[in-house]
Amino acid sequence: MQKHSSNMKTRLISPFLTRSRSIKEPISPFCSTPNNNPIKPTSKTQSFEHPKPLNLKTEKPISQDPILTQTHLTKLILSHKNDPNSALQHFKWATRKGVVSESTIGESFLVLVHVLMCSDKHYGAAKKLISKCVLEGLDPGPSEFVSQVVDVAERFQFDQISNSRVVNYLLCSFVRSCRFEDAVVCFRKMVEHNIVPCVSYVHVLLNALVRNNMITVARVLFSEILRLQISYDCATVRVMIRGCLKEGNVEDAIQYFWDAKKNGVELDAVTYSTAIYAVCKKPDAISACALLNEMKEKGWVPSEGTYTNVIGACVKQRCMVDALRLKDEMVSNEVRMNLVVATSLMKGYCVKGDLDSALNLFEKIVDDSLCPNKITYSVLIEGCCNNGDVKKGFELYMRMKNEGIKPNVYDVNSLIIAFFEGGLIDEAKKLFNEAAETGVANVFTYNNLISWLCKADKVDEACGVLDNMSKDGISPTIVSYNNMILGHCRSGNMDGALDLFNTLQERGFKANVITYSILIDGYFRKGKSNEALAMFDRMVDLGFLPSDYTFNIVINGLCKVGQTSEASLMLKKVVERGFNPTCMTYNSIIDGFVKEGDINSALAVYTDMHEAGVTPNVVTYTSLIHGFCKCKNMDLALKMRNEMRTKGLELDVVSYGVLINGFCKVRDIRRAREIFNELYEVGLYPNTAIYNSMISRFRDLDNIEEAVELHKKMVNEGILCDLPTYTTLIDGLLKAGKIVSASDLYTEMLAKNIVPDDIMYTVLVNGLCNKGQLENARKILEEMDKKSMVPNVVIYNSLIGGYFREGKLQEAFKLHDEMLDRGLVPDDRTYDILVTGKIKGVDSMREGSV
Repeated sequence: MQKHSSNMKTRLISPFLTRSRSIKEPISPFCSTPNNNPIKPTSKTQSFEHPKPLNLKTEKPISQDPILTQTHLTKLILSHKNDPNSALQHFKWATRKGVVSESTIGESFLVLVHVLMCSDKHYGAAKKLISKCVLEGLDPGPSEFVSQVVDVAERFQFDQISNSRVVNYLLCSFVRSCRFEDAVVCFRKMVEHNIVPCVSYVHVLLNALVRNNMITVARVLFSEILRLQISYDCATVRVMIRGCLKEGNVEDAIQYFWDAKKNGVELDAVTYSTAIYAVCKKPDAISACALLNEMKEKGWVPSEGTYTNVIGACVKQRCMVDALRLKDEMVSNEVRMNLVVATSLMKGYCVKGDLDSALNLFEKIVDDSLCPNKITYSVLIEGCCNNGDVKKGFELYMRMKNEGIKPNVYDVNSLIIAFFEGGLIDEAKKLFNEAAETGVANVFTYNNLISWLCKADKVDEACGVLDNMSKDGISPTIVSYNNMILGHCRSGNMDGALDLFNTLQERGFKANVITYSILIDGYFRKGKSNEALAMFDRMVDLGFLPSDYTFNIVINGLCKVGQTSEASLMLKKVVERGFNPTCMTYNSIIDGFVKEGDINSALAVYTDMHEAGVTPNVVTYTSLIHGFCKCKNMDLALKMRNEMRTKGLELDVVSYGVLINGFCKVRDIRRAREIFNELYEVGLYPNTAIYNSMISRFRDLDNIEEAVELHKKMVNEGILCDLPTYTTLIDGLLKAGKIVSASDLYTEMLAKNIVPDDIMYTVLVNGLCNKGQLENARKILEEMDKKSMVPNVVIYNSLIGGYFREGKLQEAFKLHDEMLDRGLVPDDRTYDILVTGKIKGVDSMREGSV
C-alpha cells in the first residue's frame, strides 16, 4: 500500500478492507421490533421461507396479490440479513413470481446485493448479480446507479464496508462489460459520494483504458487520483508507463516512475524492469544502468529481457564498454546471452568500425548453437557495407540465402550501394537484376541504381532502367526523374535534362523545388548564368518557395562564373526575405572574390560573416590564406593561419597545401620545406597536389635531383602520381639533358594508363628538340596524329626551330605549311624563328661559296 495513503483527505472514507474481512457483529435489520428481535413472519410470509412450486392453474401470480409487494419483499430480505442464502432464495422465487421485474433494478435488488456483500461466502453471488445487471444493460446508468446504491445503504443502515464493496464491484463490472466511459462516470460518482475506489479496481479501470487506446482519458483520470490522494499501487504505475509508451511519449512514461518513487509507492522488480524498458526507449543508457544497479542493490536479479534492453541502450549510445560488461554480468548470473543481445553487440561493433569483432561474435554464437535470424544478417551486411568490406557482406548475403532466410530489400539496397561505391558496377547490376526478377527490388532499389549509373556517367543505361521500372511493376517517383535530370546535367547534356523536365507533366509528375535546383545548378556548371537565373525566376513565378539549398546553388553558381559581386548583392536581398546563410554560403562568396583577385572584398564578407553570427570554418580560412598567397603577401597568410589556430581550428591537408604552394610561388623553398615537414608532425600526409607544388618549385630552381627524390618518396608512401607530376618531372629531366630518365618516366606513366595531354606532348617535343633529338620529337608528333590530336603552335614552333638549327630549312618550311593546313595561326614566335632561320640559312650558303 502506498505510504501517502494515511494522509487521505478527510472528506473521503477509508478504502474498504479485503474480501476476507468478516463481520464480527450481526447487523440489525431495517425493520425491527423495539427489542431488536427480527420480525416474526406471519402465516402469509411463512411460505417465502419454504417456497413450493406454483400451480399456475389454481394460483394467481403474487404480483396480483395486493398484500405481497416489493416493499414486503424488501422487508423479507432485510429480515434474513443474517441468512444471506435464504434472502437470495426468496428474491429468486419472487422474481419468478413477478414480484420484481427482471428488466429493472428495484429497491429489493439493491438491498439484496448489500446483504450478500456483508457475507464472505455470498460475495460471489452479489458479484454475479451486479455483473448480470450491467452486462445486460438493466442498470439506470452509472451516475444514477451509484446514487441509488448509496441511497439504499443510507436508508437501510448498511455499513460503509458493504456499500463500498457494492459500488467498487459496480465499477469493475462496467469495465468488464467494456462500458469504459460509464466506468469513468462511475469512478467520479464514487468519489463524489466519498467512496474510495479500491486499488485493484483502479488498476483494472486504467489498464482497460490503456488497452483500448483511451490513453488521454486514463492520464486525466490518473491525475485526479493523484490530486485526491487516492491509493494506487506499482501495477497502476506500470499501466501508466505502458500507456505513455504506446503513444510514443517516453519522457512522461519515465516521469510516472520517478513520481511514484518520490511519493513512496512500493515498487517491485517488475515495475523497475518496466521503467528500465522506458528509459532504454529514449535511450538513456546512464539512467538505465543506474536503475539496474538499484534493482541489484534490492536483491533482485534482473531478467533476461531487462539485461537485453539495457545492453541495447548502451549500444545505441555507443557505450560498448558498458554493454560488454553487462553481457558478461548477464552470463555470470546464469542468464544465457540471447540473439537480441548478440545482434545488438554486433551492431555496436560495426558502428565503432570494429568489423572483425562483430564477425567473430557472429561465428561464436553459431558455434554455441544460436541460430542467426534475418535481423542479425541484416546488421552484419550493413556493417560490412559501411566498413568497406562489401565482399564479406555479399558472402553473408549468400550464406543467409543458403540457410533459407530470405533477404529483405534493405540488404539488397545496402549491397548495391556498396558495390557502386567500391567501383564494382557489374556486381551491383547483377544483384539488381536478381532482386528485380525475384520481386525483392522496390522503388528505392531502382532509384539507387539510376542515381549511381548517372554518377558513373552511364546516363543512357540509367534511362533504360527508368523505362523498365513500370514494366517491372514499380511506379517511378519524382525522385526517379530528378535523378535522371541530375545525370543529364552532370554529363553536360542540358538539352536532354530540359527535354525530360518538359515531359514531366505528360508523365503525371509535377516538378518540385529540387527539380528546379538541379537544373539551375546544371546551367551554372555549363557557365550559362543567364539561363540559370531565368530558371530560378520561373520557379519563383510558379509559386515555389526556394529552399536554402536553392539559394546556396544560385550564390555558389554566380561565384563560379565570375559574378561574385552579383552573388554578394543577392545574398543581402535574400537575407532580408528570411534566408539564413550558412558558413558554406559565405565561403562561396569569399572564394569567388579570392579567385577574382579581390582580397579586400573577400575580407569584407568575412567581417559580415562574423556580424551575422556565423562561425568561420577551415574552408573559410583556407580561402583567405589562398587569397593572401595569390597576392604574394605571405606574412598576412601566416597571420590568418595563426588566427585560425586561436579559434581552435587545425589546418587540414588543403590548408597546408595552399601555404606550401604560396611559399613555392615566391621561391621561398626553405619555408615551404618547413611547412611540408610540419604536415607530418601533426599526423597528416601530403597529397598529390602538395608534392606537385614542391616538385615544380625544385624543377624551377634547376634542382631536378631533389624533385626526383620527392617523386620516389611519393611512390613509397603510396601517393598517386598524376599527369602534372610526370609532366613536371619529364620537363625538368629533359632540360637537364637526362633524356633516358625522362623516357623511362614517360614509359612508367603510360603503363599506369595515364593519357598524355597537349601540355605533356609540348614538353616532350620542346625538350627533345632543344637537345637535338628531332627524330624522336617527330615520332611524338606522329603519336599525336594516331590519337587524332592536333598539335598546338608551340609544338610546331619547337620542331621548326629545331630543324632550322640543324640547317634543314626544307623540313622547317614543310612543317610551317602543315601547320597552316591544320588551320593553326602562326604567332610572333613562329615568325621570329622563320626570319632568324632564313638569315642563318643565307649566311651559311654565303660562307660555303667563299
